[in-house]
Amino acid sequence: MTKTMLTPEMNQDFAEITHLIERARQQTFQAVNHQLIELYWQVGAYISQKIAQADWGDGVVDALAKYLAQTQPGLTGFTRANLFRMRQFYETYHQDEKVAPLVRQLSWTHNLIIMSQSKRPEEREFYLNMALRERWSKRELERQFKAALFERSVLSPTKVSPAVTQIHADALSVFKDSYVVDFLNLPAPHSEADLHQGLLLKLKEFLLELGRDFCFVGSEYPVQVGNQDFAIDLVFFHRGLNALVAFELKVGRFEPEYLGKLAFYQEALDRDHRKAHENPSIGVLLCASKDDEVVEYALSRSLTPALIAKYQTQLPDKKLLQAKLHEFYQLNVGQVAAQKVRSQTLEELEGWDTTVGDGLKL
Repeated sequence: MTKTMLTPEMNQDFAEITHLIERARQQTFQAVNHQLIELYWQVGAYISQKIAQADWGDGVVDALAKYLAQTQPGLTGFTRANLFRMRQFYETYHQDEKVAPLVRQLSWTHNLIIMSQSKRPEEREFYLNMALRERWSKRELERQFKAALFERSVLSPTKVSPAVTQIHADALSVFKDSYVVDFLNLPAPHSEADLHQGLLLKLKEFLLELGRDFCFVGSEYPVQVGNQDFAIDLVFFHRGLNALVAFELKVGRFEPEYLGKLAFYQEALDRDHRKAHENPSIGVLLCASKDDEVVEYALSRSLTPALIAKYQTQLPDKKLLQAKLHEFYQLNVGQVAAQKVRSQTLEELEGWDTTVGDGLKL
């Protein structure tokens, strides 16, 4: 048999075939997963209705698990515990038309993690959307719960300059106010070189923390202005925003003057490195700490698309954040209730046609 030498064209053709195979596999997996979740939903609905009607008790569910084990040899996933999870699954989502379609797009394991670890409906919705958008593995999903991503997102929304939202309308959903880099195992104290080197060594983990659409471009990315050479700590490209993203690293507290240097780097990127079809670059100052009021003042007059975020070398205290989130919701509920009372009172006053004294109308 004559051995065929692969040409570059053949390699490209074969890669296309491989892509078709992988896409078919993914579509098959998604179809099977959808059917499995739909089955669990229907079983959960049946059990829920039987128990609600007092036709069944917990003992009947136990008997059902044993019956299925005997009559359906080789069938997995229908233990007593999992049958009750199916019931909980249905009862959690069946009245939420917005969220119910999302659960069918995730694996049963992902659904169980979100359902068991979320405290609020809005938290479940948040993690369902994020898991789908970022395509988190089970391990990464669990890590984001440990990192209290939902609590941090609510309590500390991303702070950006006005130019960010003007140029990049979707940027607020892309960036975070803080990034957890516990995987770096940085010493305390540590230098900017330690942080920089650690991020490069753990680039895969850092990209997961940044988000799925981030692509690495370069480290100490060189830019030349006039006769001087400069280097940007890290440069990425975001596919969704279609823009270069420049990261400057600071191991201390944010200082307003840092924005000037970052803006200079962005100008160099946009003039000399940005391609014609790309949007203006975005700058990120990644600092060890920041004063939110100082950040607000510094960003309010900035004409450059930039934001200030902090990095955390350890997982946050989730219980503390949950307590703060509870206070936040309680405060908001009180404010909404008070506003509702005020609105109703004004509406009632506007509807009155009572005169007092000499034609004075209230």
